[in-house]
Amino acid sequence: MSTLTAAPVLTAKDFSTDQEVRWCPGCGDYSILAQVQKVMPTLGIAKENVAIISGIGCSSRFPYYMNTFGMHSIHGRATAIASGLKASRPDLSVWIVSGDGDSMSIGGNHTIHMLRRNFDVNFLVFNNQIYGLTKGQYSPTSEQNKVTKSTPFGSLDHPFNPLALAMGADATFIGRSMDRDPKHLQYMLTRSYQHRGTSFLEIYQNCNIFNDGAFETFTEKSTKADNALFLEQGKPLVFGATQNKGIKLDGLKPVIVDLAEGASTDDLWIHDEKDFYKAQILIRMFDDPRVEGHFPRPFGVFYTADRPCYEDLLKMQIEETIATKGKGDLDKLLRGREVWEIVA
Repeated sequence: MSTLTAAPVLTAKDFSTDQEVRWCPGCGDYSILAQVQKVMPTLGIAKENVAIISGIGCSSRFPYYMNTFGMHSIHGRATAIASGLKASRPDLSVWIVSGDGDSMSIGGNHTIHMLRRNFDVNFLVFNNQIYGLTKGQYSPTSEQNKVTKSTPFGSLDHPFNPLALAMGADATFIGRSMDRDPKHLQYMLTRSYQHRGTSFLEIYQNCNIFNDGAFETFTEKSTKADNALFLEQGKPLVFGATQNKGIKLDGLKPVIVDLAEGASTDDLWIHDEKDFYKAQILIRMFDDPRVEGHFPRPFGVFYTADRPCYEDLLKMQIEETIATKGKGDLDKLLRGREVWEIVA
């Protein structure tokens, strides 16, 4: 008879702490926290094997509210700290929580280098197109002409497209979800975890104090169907209140067609998460929803690729070096290869 005890069945409550959640009432962060706490028990990870690393910003209070290991680090450096943690403890499930300002501005350099190195970590970027913690300045993702406390006559900056930045850094998983679609967000969190490598998940998050309604076109029932395109692997690109619109490719140019007027679903673009070239078209499908004839904004998994993880390559390199050359000599390393002998 086995003496082993079954692993405890965890619930969302097991991943909650006794800390008072201190975000503004109505903040989108509440929904994201709830979905992460609901998804965690389904992943089969012991709480002590999860680490959540954050930077600075409203989103970065996340580790206080998750009953796991975690660290509220410094501005823009969560990705660097998480990279070091994963390199030294590859057995851990490492999650990074950051905002558009934290990850795209002061932390932009760390972000792109973590993505290209491809550590097996999950990177959640809460994008509200504003600096919330410091009270409403424009951020790297704010639209042009955005009037804020720091841009009273409108921002002149061209905004970052976070997914395009991730694509340019050769990220191996690129996705987008939103705070106000709990089921989709849960699905995307699960997909992010299942990916072997760095998963980059942009989450549209409403800041109801300093940038309320920034994404309401994509989240409100009255406008969502005509303005949000949900990507499904192997399925045609279809959207609309009655699924009456589709997107086909004319060469490499996307074209919107009306299925109610005789266009065939056989001619529509079929989504393939592995297609590097079509992913770039989808990522650049970023039209202003206020413009007539605009394309819908895509949500889902844009692109996935298989590439070795940095921590695996690091372990392999160390093992091969020890096997062929023995243990290292720190003094020899510090002396270097260039040695001069001074003769009196």
